Amino acid sequence: MTRIITALYDTYEDAEAAVLDLEAADISDESISLVANNTGERYRKHVKEGNEAGTGAEAGATFGAVVGGTVGLLAGLGMLAIPGVGPVVAAGWLAAAAAGAVGGAAAGGAGGGLIGAMIGNGVPEEDAHFYAEGVRRGGTLLTVRVEDHSAATVEAILIRHYRVDPVGRRNAYQAGGWSRFDESAPAYTDDAAIRERRMREPI
Repeated sequence: MTRIITALYDTYEDAEAAVLDLEAADISDESISLVANNTGERYRKHVKEGNEAGTGAEAGATFGAVVGGTVGLLAGLGMLAIPGVGPVVAAGWLAAAAAGAVGGAAAGGAGGGLIGAMIGNGVPEEDAHFYAEGVRRGGTLLTVRVEDHSAATVEAILIRHYRVDPVGRRNAYQAGGWSRFDESAPAYTDDAAIRERRMREPI
């Protein structure tokens, strides 16, 4: 049976290291997806020229073509804008689904964009709201589709690279008045995203 395993990181670099370890453990690139907040274009240097999907209906197809024509997930990073999150660099199946939702009819609704892509692929709604908010606040989301027999290996790799404690971080968000991801909320500024990235809670 296929499982969805999701992790939030405070930095792109931690998620990048996890991706490299997943690939070294023979987890297929087609099973991995990465979405990183790119406020201030801090990660633009990781994106090849021309890998800009934008926000239109063609975005999902663009991501599919980019990822399918490269070797290694990270070589397929593209740029995208997600409502409520702002600019991101992203690659993989979840990025393509989110890009398609952004360009489709669901883009303006609660089920559109990143939230809709996660829920549509088996992430519980409550968790999807938390992870989308984590990306909005400057984080990097790593999502892996994996068979049961590989789940323990994937979990160990994700934890090894300073995965955010979802319970502790969610509690911190809620203590500040947060309840759900809001696509209509303004994207974080670069300074605000930097402050959020310093809230590291490794497990």
